[in-house]
Amino acid sequence: MNFALVLFLLLVATGALWAVDRFIARKRRAPGSPSPWWVEYGASFFPVILIVFGLRSFIVEPFKIPSGSMIPTLLVGDFILVNKWTYGIRLPVINKKVLSVNDPARGDVMVFRYPADPSMDYIKRVVGLPGDRVEYIDKRLRINGEVVAVSPQDDYLHPDRLYYSPRFMEKLGVVEHSILNEREAPAYVPQVLDYPFRENCTYTSSGVSCVVPPGHYFVMGDNRDSSSDSRVWGFVPDANIVGKAFFIWFNFSDMKRIGSFR
Repeated sequence: MNFALVLFLLLVATGALWAVDRFIARKRRAPGSPSPWWVEYGASFFPVILIVFGLRSFIVEPFKIPSGSMIPTLLVGDFILVNKWTYGIRLPVINKKVLSVNDPARGDVMVFRYPADPSMDYIKRVVGLPGDRVEYIDKRLRINGEVVAVSPQDDYLHPDRLYYSPRFMEKLGVVEHSILNEREAPAYVPQVLDYPFRENCTYTSSGVSCVVPPGHYFVMGDNRDSSSDSRVWGFVPDANIVGKAFFIWFNFSDMKRIGSFR
């Protein structure tokens, strides 16, 4: 469901009721006569929907993490907030940028419309910028020929499945974050979709090497061996960007998760 479109249609409907009541119907009613119930209720919801629509479209939008591709940074069930203006002001519903502010940086956790199905929202970490050569060979990440620094951490215990995964600290740009990298998982990409600029990538039994096209980004999940990302379905165009994730505001299973996102 396109919630932004539904909210926009509700805004238009309640706004129309408010305008008709304010400028036409009220003048035609006898003094002291109440508004019809459907006009009163519709018009009363208009300012509430207007505020929600404005906040969600231009300031901040809530999302729920549906999968484990960003473990250990984000867990299934985390409710997060997404900054809608840090990468520029976009028109609601059509998501067209009308004002540029900042470009995504390496290490940012970004929400975007899934390129293969824009009705779905995905969340991944920005790894490659336009013009970068991104290589993930033998499970080591290189950007423009330089190996991205990683250091071992304590193994990560998955609370829902009670098994451990090797955990590492990785630094992308100025951002340090934890990643999981299973020793037994294969280095090659088992299934690759046909996507725009597919010719920019080379796949081997050791991994993948891509040159990021202009106006696009290469993204990966922090749970490297359990993430469907740019290695599988290609690059994220700028037009698909929704915003930058920055805060966990709730998790029903673990209240300590609140505010823990970094």
